[in-house]
Amino acid sequence: MVSAGAALADEVGVARLTMGLLAERVGVRTPSLYKHVRGQEDLNRRIAALALSEAADAVGSAIQGCAGRDALAGAARAFRAFVLEHPGRYAATVGVEPTGPDDPLAVAGERLLNAFTAVLRGYEIAEPDEAHALRMLRSLCHGFSTLQAGDGFRWSADVDESFEWLIAFADRGLRSL
Repeated sequence: MVSAGAALADEVGVARLTMGLLAERVGVRTPSLYKHVRGQEDLNRRIAALALSEAADAVGSAIQGCAGRDALAGAARAFRAFVLEHPGRYAATVGVEPTGPDDPLAVAGERLLNAFTAVLRGYEIAEPDEAHALRMLRSLCHGFSTLQAGDGFRWSADVDESFEWLIAFADRGLRSL
């Protein structure tokens, strides 16, 4: 049920996803969905956990055997590709908070954070600066990807070229610390 909801969120946007629309998509009556989820908020939370887990898998696979700029580029490209392929499910992750450390949302979020932390191991970043570096990476990757997914880059410069420029810029910044 969650996978069907995530696919539908990618099609219509998470803000337009409703229990009724999902029931129609899977060919059941809306009350039947409550056997699987407690309601709209629970469905959205489960979609968010799925999205974070899938993003963690994509980023983790992309950085296997890589270090430094290669790991950074692999992680950034994998994250961007995930957001562009799954804009609705990724949008479900924004602003949702885990209820505790065992919440699937927290577990999946930690996996994604660990993948980006692994990218930073290729740079000599002092421990006090690690949190700042992680926030910078998230801001760059999230910001660029969500702007692109929302058709936010309408000027003539090539978007892929801009993204590669962003990776080079982040790499120079991380190496300078």
